[in-house]
Amino acid sequence: MKSFNSDVEAADHLHDVYKKLSSEISKVVIGQEEVVKELITSIFCRSHSLLVGVPGLAKTLLIKTISEVLDLSFNRIQFTPDLMPSDILGAETLDKDRNFKFVKGPIFANIVLADEINRTPPKTQAALLEAMQEHSVTIAGQHFKLDQPFFVLATQNPIEQEGTYPLPEAQLDRFMFNILLDYPSYEQEVEIVKSTTSGEEKKVSKVISKDEIIAFQSLIRRVPVADNVIEYAVKLVNKTRPKSIHVHDYTSKYIEWGAGPRASQSLIIAAKCHALLSGKYAPDIEDVRAVSIPTLRHRLLRNFKAEAEGITIEEIIKKLH
Repeated sequence: MKSFNSDVEAADHLHDVYKKLSSEISKVVIGQEEVVKELITSIFCRSHSLLVGVPGLAKTLLIKTISEVLDLSFNRIQFTPDLMPSDILGAETLDKDRNFKFVKGPIFANIVLADEINRTPPKTQAALLEAMQEHSVTIAGQHFKLDQPFFVLATQNPIEQEGTYPLPEAQLDRFMFNILLDYPSYEQEVEIVKSTTSGEEKKVSKVISKDEIIAFQSLIRRVPVADNVIEYAVKLVNKTRPKSIHVHDYTSKYIEWGAGPRASQSLIIAAKCHALLSGKYAPDIEDVRAVSIPTLRHRLLRNFKAEAEGITIEEIIKKLH
């Protein structure tokens, strides 16, 4: 791990590293620059993300590519209705000498892709979300720390809702970002088809190590934030609450339930990282606005009137700025 004389020097290095990461990822994943930035932000903030997108948008490829450029171990768990907590965490088994031995599950990796998390019952979802919160698991009275850095990137299909178990709001709140993957543009899709049907396999280079990621996570926590920026973030979250003194007209009209204090914390941490990735040394109000949609999208509940009038969560958040 390279040592730095000051946090300013480390911040400059993070900005350079982000440009290299984006460049390497773009060799394999065409387009989706904003999604890549939000995922990297989530990782550097020591948080987790929920990706929502229809099948075939290269969610698995994107996350696997990120794990490769970050030099991290990667496991993919396909969530199904019959998946048990032990299938994620691991279980005790008898070895040949009739002694109990713990066999680690796929949760023991740096990046865990929880594919279609809403296809498994709440009991199994809870096993994963406990690991997300505590960065550890307890099995048969034994406590196991998970490898650091540790990130869960869960996916959901927004179309097929038959046979799914929607994540409760309290569990959704554990994810810092809710990231939408949209269809590629016409030009991007042409490029995707060319690159994936030629037989040529693109390789990416490792850009940073685990130790550097952990150092960057600490650096982001140390970034100073002006009081007016913190007050703006907290007020923005307060505006989402129908009974708050700062309630916005749009909230009273279209929101059933607003965001909790974890949203304010996430806004500030994400704004710090967004500022550093953009080449700044401290976040301003524009950085808070830049991360507000993925931070608040899954923490607000629209009412019937909003659904009937076709008012989206994104429209409501923009009105609150």
